Amino acid sequence: MTRQMPSLTIDLGFPRFGGANIRTWIGFKHLFSLAEEAVLIWFREKALGPQRLYHDFGLGLDIVQASGQCLAAVEIDDRVAAEVAPQEAGYFVVRLVAERAGKVTNLFRGRIRIELVREVPGGPLTAFADGPARGMETIIVDRIRPNGAAPMSEVKEPDIGVGGNAFRWDWRARYFHCHYSRRVQHSSYVLALEEVVERFLAGRGISVGRMLEEKGLIPVVSRARIDLCADAFMEETIETEFRLTDILRDRAWEAEMSCYVRRAGGRFETARAGILHAYAHVRGPAIGRVAELDQETLAALGRK
Repeated sequence: MTRQMPSLTIDLGFPRFGGANIRTWIGFKHLFSLAEEAVLIWFREKALGPQRLYHDFGLGLDIVQASGQCLAAVEIDDRVAAEVAPQEAGYFVVRLVAERAGKVTNLFRGRIRIELVREVPGGPLTAFADGPARGMETIIVDRIRPNGAAPMSEVKEPDIGVGGNAFRWDWRARYFHCHYSRRVQHSSYVLALEEVVERFLAGRGISVGRMLEEKGLIPVVSRARIDLCADAFMEETIETEFRLTDILRDRAWEAEMSCYVRRAGGRFETARAGILHAYAHVRGPAIGRVAELDQETLAALGRK
């Protein structure tokens, strides 16, 4: 895959109704989902959709890295278009836009990396490099290894617990977290990031519901990144660590997530993520604007 491959403009339609959880705004995980869908459409336009890759070539299309910046609030009735620009080494730059009052508004800018994992060893790849697949053989791997990372290696036991700026949560990788019948997919870690944030805030006494009811505030994501480090498999327990790392000018906070599995007595990292959160007003004259956090909220977040 090279920079000379043309970009593609796609009409994605409207965001899914399930993503409008607060007022009629669309949450960050659904923007990642729209960006993912845009990249899948790029492959389908090459006659290389996930179904054909899997059945004809024994390859599983995997998102192994995704990062994005939210540029504007997205509404449920925004008709979203995407520009997908392929880069080198399996990367795609995705821009989401919507037309409002006759003008194009930038909604989201992201970067996604794809790897094609051999689901069937020795699959029929003879014809794969011909035609539309030319150049894609460079992203075929035996197991996910984002950015050529070293093979899965054991990591130290955590020094983390509930309290301070850290939080621990374990979840079971059920079948609906997986794809290709066995492996946890990238979108499940996006969901895990959203859930561990919600659990962290509730544990600090500033749950989403309380902040919404009492202060008229809702957490909003400015940017996020979720990278896979190694495969996790169906019915494994994903040990998830979350840590708030910084509070920025009393208006936003940064945090990190790491996910692990245990095998044969060892503990191995499968994913890591970073997120930048702020709070936005949901009512009154400041609706939609970023709020300055009061002392109660700052103390709950760990401000001394």
